[in-house]
Amino acid sequence: MKTVIIIGTLLLIGQVSIAQQSKIERADQLYNLLAFSEAIPEYESALSQKSSNQGELSLKLAKSYYFFGDIEKSRNYFSDAEGLKVSFSAEDCFIYSQCFKQSGDYVNADLWMKKYETLKPGTPSVIDFNKNPDYLASIRSEQKHFSIATVTFNSRMNDFGGYEYKKTNTIFIVSDRNSSPVKRIYGWNSMNFLDFLVVSNNNKGKTTINAHRSGNSKSHEGPLCFTADESRVFYTSNNNGRSTGTTGQKGLQNLILCTARVSADGNWFDKKVLKINSKEYSVGHPTISADGQWLYFISDMPGGYGGSDLYKAQILPDGEIGAPVNLGQMVNTEKQELFPWFSPEGQLFFSSNGFTGLGGLDIFVANLSAGEVKAVKHTGPEINSPKDDFGLIFSTNGKKGYFSSNREGGQGNDDIYSFELIAPFNFSLQLTGQITDIATGAVLKETEVALLDESGNIIQTVLSDEKGNYKFDLEPGQKYAVSFTQKGYTDVQKVVKVDPQAQNVKVDAAMAKVPTFGLLCKITEAESGNVLQGVSVQIVEPQSGKIIMDEITSPEGLSDSGLENVKIGDQLNLKVTISKEGYLSKTVDLSLKITKEGIYNVHEMIDASLGKIEVGVDLATLIDIKPIYFDLGKYTIRKDASVELDKIVKIMNEYPSMQIELGSHTDCRGSIASNETLSSNRAKASAEYIKKRINNPERIYGKGYGESKLKVDCPCEGAVKSACPETEHQKNRRTEFLIIKM
Repeated sequence: MKTVIIIGTLLLIGQVSIAQQSKIERADQLYNLLAFSEAIPEYESALSQKSSNQGELSLKLAKSYYFFGDIEKSRNYFSDAEGLKVSFSAEDCFIYSQCFKQSGDYVNADLWMKKYETLKPGTPSVIDFNKNPDYLASIRSEQKHFSIATVTFNSRMNDFGGYEYKKTNTIFIVSDRNSSPVKRIYGWNSMNFLDFLVVSNNNKGKTTINAHRSGNSKSHEGPLCFTADESRVFYTSNNNGRSTGTTGQKGLQNLILCTARVSADGNWFDKKVLKINSKEYSVGHPTISADGQWLYFISDMPGGYGGSDLYKAQILPDGEIGAPVNLGQMVNTEKQELFPWFSPEGQLFFSSNGFTGLGGLDIFVANLSAGEVKAVKHTGPEINSPKDDFGLIFSTNGKKGYFSSNREGGQGNDDIYSFELIAPFNFSLQLTGQITDIATGAVLKETEVALLDESGNIIQTVLSDEKGNYKFDLEPGQKYAVSFTQKGYTDVQKVVKVDPQAQNVKVDAAMAKVPTFGLLCKITEAESGNVLQGVSVQIVEPQSGKIIMDEITSPEGLSDSGLENVKIGDQLNLKVTISKEGYLSKTVDLSLKITKEGIYNVHEMIDASLGKIEVGVDLATLIDIKPIYFDLGKYTIRKDASVELDKIVKIMNEYPSMQIELGSHTDCRGSIASNETLSSNRAKASAEYIKKRINNPERIYGKGYGESKLKVDCPCEGAVKSACPETEHQKNRRTEFLIIKM
């Protein structure tokens, strides 16, 4: 029913003669006279006849149902019109966007708001929409300012208000629950006309609701306010011929502002229509400033920004008001600004569908200085919904009051709710900013941002949103700092410099990534070259004992670890141990110079392959073992040979069931007999060296093969002269450590 107030015009239905014309012509006349409840069946009847203008009829029905209050049917008819390729006006796009919002579909709502922008660029609503691209997340994350509750005096009809009258301990509400003896039907929505009702409680706590006979007229009544001493009331009514004529040029009645004196028992007398009214525009929704000097109200008079704007005028001693002053574009849009009301602290609350909100009418609050609006804020998700939320009224204690809404879960169409203000709105100063990556410029969401006082104490902490934005409310005259913390980045702290004349302070932060140093190791199988999963890789800094990596390789054969507390120029001396059951473990020294930021591939600097331990494998192929050298014609173990043999000792001690055949081979030079004897002696000497250093020494024995198993075919017996180079002969002179049992 607040739609009556939104448009600000009322139809004299029954007093306008409509000739018997075609259904569409009749429906258009009813539509133009805002008799939507009567236009709808005419349009639907015409639409059912499958005429050529199905799209235009669907569009008219979409708008009729929107103003009638049936959002679902409105959206469906808009969809039909869209499918029929009807050209939408800017207003059509805006209404369609509102339909989606009130249905909770913000994606499509924003899409149609963008289409509205293409047709109405630069309008206040468009400017506000583009200033708040993340409005939904911002509203939902807003500090909780209100707690709300239902009241007991709602009905199944339309109810709004909650205007306190202390002298009789009652409140005034506005309702269409047919309080008048004569039933009066309103053509807009086929509901009763709005009247003033008085809600009171007797000594036993029983609520009674009665019509306020001295305040009601034959037309609609609407929002009102009392002066501080409650001796005078300003209220909204209809132009029904009182002082300004009957109707305007469009055959419509407008809202008018009236005033009356109020007796101690609450009766109104000495009523009069204010001179500001006109039959060509609406004036209504009065509220009085905290100092009692100014009347604030709404009007669609010429010279505004469009729709209904907020105005003020000085209250004169006789109850008249002075020249109207538009409150300006800071608070007015080309859409509807309605239901102004002051808090005792002087903040101006109002409803609007022009500022970006959750849907329909939302409640906003404006900060005033010397009567001028300096800033506007959305009041948050508790008191607002995707539906219409309007008519916020403070009680005299300043913390509690009433507002109205047609949100889901109510008793009727528009219902009254009570509220308590639990956290004030701070307009003094707002700190905002955006956090980005200093190298790439990418926004950094979920950055922890802390507001600090001048002593370094944390006042409040928030996380940056999807666009990397954050905001804090600041107290004037204080000194602040703000710190930024993001995983993987160096912390940043900045001093907040406050301009005493500014309403907002912007502090951006470009954060640098913490330099990344790390090790990556890929383990492969020595024979096949395939990657090995499940390998234990441990990298230790021997000097400090610090474990750099202790990982098991992934299915891709990879293990990785970060390097902490290092910088470019550092020299690292590491020990890498690689082990896996069924494979021969290895430990390798790694010397690493840190020359740049990034990941260092260990497997490119060492042999990171593992050989499978199985019968028939030569251990010399699995470990880094150098050739076993003897002096010419001798088989005494040299010092350099003992170093290599110790490697075999280590392995055999690690695998106590391993059995080895130590085979010694010569090249073809020399006699067969001498080569066999020499190789046998060398094999046995080498095996004896190992036996002394392992448990169960019988696990190894030496065998000389002479030149019987040449690895490279270089025969040179008798008259045969070998043409092989020395490198080929060297391949034949070898010691093998064959696994014969595990």
